[in-house]
Amino acid sequence: MERALADQLEALHPDAFGWALHCCAGIQAQAEDVLQNAYLKVEQERASHDGRSSFKTWWFGVIRFTAHEEFRRQRYRESLVGKLLAIFVEEHHPAPSRQVEKDERHAELRRCLAQLPTRQTEVLHLVFYQDLTIQEAAQIMGVGIGSARQHYERGKARLRSLLQPESPHE
Repeated sequence: MERALADQLEALHPDAFGWALHCCAGIQAQAEDVLQNAYLKVEQERASHDGRSSFKTWWFGVIRFTAHEEFRRQRYRESLVGKLLAIFVEEHHPAPSRQVEKDERHAELRRCLAQLPTRQTEVLHLVFYQDLTIQEAAQIMGVGIGSARQHYERGKARLRSLLQPESPHE
């Protein structure tokens, strides 16, 4: 791998891991696997930046696509019993990263985000947590800019209403 490419990937690693974690529903082990496989794609030249978008936008798209590939493979590998066992384990032994979240406001935000449709949470995550533009988020998500703007605006509005404290007179 050429040095300039390695430097770009290294500079984006913290943000890339955050995006991989989002793409993997907060499951750290899966996010690590997805990110490692995305790095392998670049190393093996199965993914290369063609310059049609910013490097970060392209890289986040590779990560998202890799996460989707991993989930498809996982569905085929797991039996019904395996799925039930995984659900039981997650409910009774949550990942350590989830136990660390003690801040009540952060937990409330996550609860509200979980109530939004997938596209809305993806665009909000990319814009707010990854500091991308709506256009870059649209490219990563594989949707048009108009669609991304609509998901962004609807997501913000819905999140705002979910985060409003209920008045005692309701």
